[in-house]
Parts: sequence; structure tokens; C-alpha cells
Amino acid sequence: MLSAYIEIIRMRFLMMLAYRVNYYSGIIIYALNIGAYYFLWKAIYGTSETLGGMTVAQMTTYVAVSWMARAFYFNNLDREIATEIKDGSVAIQFIRPYNYIIVKMMQGFGEGIFRLFLFMAPGMVVVSLLFPVKLPTDPVIWVVFMIMLFLSFLINSQINIITGLFAFFLENNEGMMRMKRVMVDLFSGLVVPISFFPGWAEGVLKLLPFQAITYLPGAVFTGKVTGSAVYELLGVQLIWFVLLIVPLALLWRGARTRLFVQGG
Repeated sequence: MLSAYIEIIRMRFLMMLAYRVNYYSGIIIYALNIGAYYFLWKAIYGTSETLGGMTVAQMTTYVAVSWMARAFYFNNLDREIATEIKDGSVAIQFIRPYNYIIVKMMQGFGEGIFRLFLFMAPGMVVVSLLFPVKLPTDPVIWVVFMIMLFLSFLINSQINIITGLFAFFLENNEGMMRMKRVMVDLFSGLVVPISFFPGWAEGVLKLLPFQAITYLPGAVFTGKVTGSAVYELLGVQLIWFVLLIVPLALLWRGARTRLFVQGG
């Protein structure tokens, strides 16, 4: 069974490879986004050395690594699942000898591996040449960051799959998918770091899983969080990964009794 899942990862990687030119252009788009945020935050800082507990150099690095990390953990599993539910093709998954949820995770991981090597890595090189990005020199930070980046993918994929499964109950969850995407980008710290929110809002966001997607890995990578606190943030990600398994399993169990084909 493990070999079957590995083959699914390979197939998704090869499928993405067929459209690699689109992702080369995506590097330019992400670089433009990073440039826009860089000059915006530089203007906001003005003559201030620190803001929200981050220096200008840390903020520049945070913006760059957060957007490039998004290239790895981002996927459209929610939309894929919703489409398969609407056209009824998900029904065949019930009789196949593998777990549908794990298959979707493996497909997303295959896409993520492609984005890591052909989007995120070259994109980070380009951005580092264009903007004053300060990369960590401690190899331990790199190792921890890569582990946290993988957990970011898992958590984001769990949220996407949960959102997609709601199509079993709502028939059309397009609005929910749009709302989810905005919430992830905003509340994960991609647009504005969590530490820049008002105290009460920061406290609320720390009770949600979104910060574990972008803000926590970014805080470690930029050096905003150091020492033993790094492993505490890693623990927070692990906790959210485990907690999100519960609603995911419950939704999938309930969804199996509600399948009806809307077309096809």
C-alpha cells in the first residue's frame, strides 16, 4: 500500500512538471508581491528600528520566506474534492483499496515537492538577489524550518480537505472555499505578521490553527524566536496537526452516508 501512495506522489509530480512554464511565471508574480510588501513595510517603518518585535531586516526576510513557503504548502485540494463530489466521481473512491483522504494528501504532497524544487527554491534565490534578505547561518534552524514547513503543508492540507468535504453537506461550498482562502492568508500571518495585530486579536489568533501555517515557521526562520522557544512553536504545530485529524475523520465518516450525485 505504501508503494501505491508513493506512486500517487510521483504521478502528481510528473503532472505538475508538464505545466512547469506556468510556475516559472509564478516566480515573477511572487517576486512582485514580495517587492510590493517590502516597499510598503519599509515606508511603515520609516525611521523606526523595530516594529511589532521585528527589525526591518527581519521583516524583509519574513515577507520573502512567507510568500515562498506559500508556494510549497499551497494546494487546491478543497476545490478538487468539491468537484469530485459534485460530478459523482468520488463514489468510485469508496470501493478502491485505499484511503481517499490519504490519497488526496499524497497528491498535494506531490504538488508540494514540485513547487519546492521548481518554484520555492529558485524563487528564493531570485528574491535574495533583489532584496536584502538575511538567511540564517545556523544549520539547525534550517532543519527545524524544513520540518515546520512540512507541518505547515499538513495543516493547510487538512483545512483544505475539511473545507472540500463540506460539499457533501452544502452541495455548493464555493463561498466557504473563498472565505477559507482569505482567512488562511490573513490569519496565518502571510499578509500581516500575528505580532502586529492588537493584543486581543493576537490572543484570539493564537487559539486558531492558521498561525501554524505561516507565522510560526517565519518567526523561527527570521530569528524572531530563538532558543528553546523554537521547539515550543514546533510543538504547537504538532498539536494542531493532531487536533485537526478529529474533525477531518468525523466529516469523512458522516460524508460517506450522504453521497448523492449532482450530475455526470
